[in-house]
Amino acid sequence: MNRTDALLDRFLAALSSPLAVWAHGSLGGGDYQEGRSDLDLIAVLPEPITARTVWEVAVVHARLREEPLAGLLHCTYLTPATVAGSDRRHLTWAHGRLFRRTVTPVTRRELHTFGRVLHGGAPAESLPPVTDLEVEAFVVRDQRDFWRPTVEKARLWTQDVWVDLGLTTFARAAVTLREGRLISKREALEELPRLGAPVDVVDDVQRRRYGLPPVFTGEEWRVRRSALTRGYLGPAIDGLVEKYS
Repeated sequence: MNRTDALLDRFLAALSSPLAVWAHGSLGGGDYQEGRSDLDLIAVLPEPITARTVWEVAVVHARLREEPLAGLLHCTYLTPATVAGSDRRHLTWAHGRLFRRTVTPVTRRELHTFGRVLHGGAPAESLPPVTDLEVEAFVVRDQRDFWRPTVEKARLWTQDVWVDLGLTTFARAAVTLREGRLISKREALEELPRLGAPVDVVDDVQRRRYGLPPVFTGEEWRVRRSALTRGYLGPAIDGLVEKYS
């Protein structure tokens, strides 16, 4: 048994009688890289979320903290009464804390398309379908309202996570809007050069994601990489939003 399966087994055993647990993201759709990819989960609990539920969820995750990969396990908690509506915020454990966030139209489409069932029934049995229009509107809004302003925050873009996520999210958005389908991060990295992304930066992302030795390192590269990424993403997002708004 690998470390991912061991963690998932412990997590499922610790939950109190969930109706269903599903994986989305890389774990559901392929291209999962152990130790690098997040473990993105959705759990459907049988009862309404109360203060006691919040405490029980916090205890479950706290007890897993010493497990390898536990810091990468993120789970959003739904109930049969709250599965509908992509604007509703749900109890979520991620990045070592509890908060509330939505289950976006893209996540819902992932679950219907390639969600991995870890426990209980399939997503289609309880999760309302999401229309193409809902997915497309969300993708445009996410690029316009979140990613485009974020490009202007120069201090973020010397960090690996922002470069990686900013570029792959843009490529996935472009393909979804162009072809109406969802793609993996591997496919997004293959698509980026065709979209005009700087090849040195794309190669850097690929090497880190797949455990290959880097070509460029050091502060000078991080600063140059930031400038290349921001210089590409700003106009690229503007063009995408203009075309599909």
